[in-house]
Amino acid sequence: MTAPNEGGRALAARLGPLGVWASQLQWQTAALAQEAVARIAGLGYRAVWVGEATGKEAVAHASVLLGGGGDIVVATGIASIAARDPMAMANAARTLEDAYPGRFVLGLGVSHAFLNEQRDRPSERPYEQMAAYLDAMDEAPFVGPRVAAPPRVLAALGPRMLRLARDRAAGAHPYFVPVEHTSIARETLGTEPLLAPEQAVVLQDDPSIARGLARRHMATYLPLASYATNLRRLGWDDEDLRDGGSDRLVDALVAWGDAGAIAARIREHRDRGADHVAVRVLTEDPARVPIPELEAIAAAAG
Repeated sequence: MTAPNEGGRALAARLGPLGVWASQLQWQTAALAQEAVARIAGLGYRAVWVGEATGKEAVAHASVLLGGGGDIVVATGIASIAARDPMAMANAARTLEDAYPGRFVLGLGVSHAFLNEQRDRPSERPYEQMAAYLDAMDEAPFVGPRVAAPPRVLAALGPRMLRLARDRAAGAHPYFVPVEHTSIARETLGTEPLLAPEQAVVLQDDPSIARGLARRHMATYLPLASYATNLRRLGWDDEDLRDGGSDRLVDALVAWGDAGAIAARIREHRDRGADHVAVRVLTEDPARVPIPELEAIAAAAG
């Protein structure tokens, strides 16, 4: 069974070129999170991406943010397929599409072994897991108003998952990737599907401070097999991945400098085929919503 990838171009137009990967919303109360999203929308960002690990449940969190008003798109980046069964995922997404037409994007991923083990779920054969899950979603019954399923995108790094995103979704949302991955992803996806990579950034001119913040962020991801494997596939070696990452790897994964330098990295993703870049601002306080930094980036990115 396959689902058409129609909608990738329309979704790209809806999301616009720039969004915010807003991990800081995890730490806010519902009211403060809604207020923050309204401020982000006021800066001109067209989409907010929220993740799912051991904190707020992704679909419920998206519902809270959508309920704050406005017209900004809320996307899950990602909702774990280990966290809920396919019918629950499909029908939760339809419920949000009914309530907030055109404003929800369902980003799906297989998550990671250390999280899946806490749910007593397998982590082996992620491609096969995702393909079977999409089959079950497509077959899920929905008793309610006639509502089209909202667009879905896949957390895709390697060639097989990128092809699945091409064939079974509206596109891909790669995470923790350098710009060279964007070129590879666009070549694999073709022209129609959405390509929306995440890009971590630090607004800081001091190399020592900037790379320190970057390594603190990267320490979460470098030990995870999927990210390490992807980096090795792109040509990075064990020396680059050791001790929090070589300077060269840090600079490739986390853009730092002034707002102009950040805007240049965003343009590089776009030049390599990205439709939309989800900017994740890193600061000393992981719970602070970085409105001043986002304002500067929006102004520099045009």
